[in-house]
Amino acid sequence: MQDSSSTHPKSLLQWLLLIAPFFLWGTAMVAMKGVMDQSSPLFVGTLRIMPAGLLVIVAAVIMGKAQPQGWKAWLWITLFALVDATLFQGFLVTGLSKTGAGLGSVMIDSQPLAVAVLAWLLYGEQVRVWGWLGLLVGITGISCIGLPDEWILDWFSGHFAWPVLDLSVGESVQAFLSRGESWMLLAALSMAVGTVMIQRVSKYADPIMATGWHMLIGGVPLLVGSALWESHQWQGLTLQSWLAMGYSTVFGSAIAYGLFFWFASKGNLTSLSALTFLTPVFALIFGNLFLAEVLSPIQFLGVCLTLVSIYLVNQRDRLPKLWETLPVIDPEKTSHPHSQIPISVPEKDIPPTPF
Repeated sequence: MQDSSSTHPKSLLQWLLLIAPFFLWGTAMVAMKGVMDQSSPLFVGTLRIMPAGLLVIVAAVIMGKAQPQGWKAWLWITLFALVDATLFQGFLVTGLSKTGAGLGSVMIDSQPLAVAVLAWLLYGEQVRVWGWLGLLVGITGISCIGLPDEWILDWFSGHFAWPVLDLSVGESVQAFLSRGESWMLLAALSMAVGTVMIQRVSKYADPIMATGWHMLIGGVPLLVGSALWESHQWQGLTLQSWLAMGYSTVFGSAIAYGLFFWFASKGNLTSLSALTFLTPVFALIFGNLFLAEVLSPIQFLGVCLTLVSIYLVNQRDRLPKLWETLPVIDPEKTSHPHSQIPISVPEKDIPPTPF
């Protein structure tokens, strides 16, 4: 079982550092969405992760981190790069070009359930009853945030019906890929696999150095794809757009990925991944401020459920102990409404009961 100490910080600074990646990712989604109409998806993805990878490598060198050594280290970093950088970032920017920043963030952050299952199967991490309950509450929360309100209201009223589609396999795949939410779901699965891989990568290379190299290597296929299949990638970008991409690169990639994968290499993957539910909360808040996205009452309920899920998953080891410490109430001793009130006065001063 993995040590979960790093995912149970005690100081305010540790909490801020632990939450920082999810705040930065949520706000970076808003910044990237504002650039999409002026550029192309693969170019935006390349511009986000390749410079960030260089920044992380330089920072790791300054910190005295060792470069990866041996073919196993480079093999795992390359596999990590293809899954968590090329596929994840490629799916993300393609989906972001077809959907909103808040909804896109919601779909991506359905990945903690996949991380919990993979970490349970591969590393023996104990999710426990409270953990699974928290994950289900989290999925319910992000569903309230991301799904149309009409679907949810129809579901509870008993009037919801799945649409009947008569499509071939090819048409079904094309319909699936035409939706931005589908690409975001693929991005979520890629991120889940990448999160689980980092512990194996960290056995052969420093996690911070590996994070930098995986972003740099993973950006190469995106750069090639942008050169082959896209045009007018940067001609329409304004100064504001470059500043937004600079924020996404430095804060939303270099700093956020460095912190996240450092915590992932040290702590409990399920607890850390559950904090990913914070990302759509931040994305929706800042989407409201900068993109005029408004939360409906059901979406606000989803935000509350999301916060509850984070507490349940991260406290899943402590909640059973807390539950055991609760006093057991004996029904025989509580049959009288005043039986639990201790009275220490002399018997002669006790007033007669009115019952």
